[in-house]
Amino acid sequence: MRVTGSILSVNRGLPVAAEWAGDKGVTGIDKRPADGPVRVHVYGLEGDRVLDTRVHGGIDQAIYAYAREDADWWAAELGRELHPGNFGENLTTSGIDLTEAVIGERWAVGTTVLEVSCSRQPCRVFAGFWQVPDLIKRFTARALPGAYLRVLTAGEIAAGDQIEVVHRPDHGLTIGVLFRALTLEPELLPRLVDVAELPEKHRDVARRRVAGADAVAPS
Repeated sequence: MRVTGSILSVNRGLPVAAEWAGDKGVTGIDKRPADGPVRVHVYGLEGDRVLDTRVHGGIDQAIYAYAREDADWWAAELGRELHPGNFGENLTTSGIDLTEAVIGERWAVGTTVLEVSCSRQPCRVFAGFWQVPDLIKRFTARALPGAYLRVLTAGEIAAGDQIEVVHRPDHGLTIGVLFRALTLEPELLPRLVDVAELPEKHRDVARRRVAGADAVAPS
């Protein structure tokens, strides 16, 4: 196994009421670093809360990771300090390029095994949390979305744990390609259709959009 990165911080959030928190008026996006090891189960971190389960959480989006290196770019861009958890991420990572992580790639972290499942899509709650009205547009253009992870083996994760990539599929669909296919470059959508490790909702979107493009394509 090859050590490719580490965990800088494990972050959890409890419900907070806010006027920018969407239809529910409450959100768990404000994550804060935990002290010591955190128990991880199939739906995420013990003590963490996901409020809008229509678009967040579940087995395919149990844990969200964001790289410190990408956060540093945003800190410079916005001219302000960004702390671990400010992206709503559960794991703040270092030394691993999340945008180049392959869908279905497996990580051994602490006593867990995690699997890269899909990219994050920015939402108005994220923009409201940062008080940056055009954040969705800017986040999409930058295309450094971070990675959602499934929990294949429950266990514990703590700050300082190493990230070891123990399996990498050969289909080549990365987090970056997936994000661009869904947001910026629809010509990439056919690459999503046959990737079994990708959540079915994304494969279904790709199939419908590709079929729609075929239906209107000139003969």
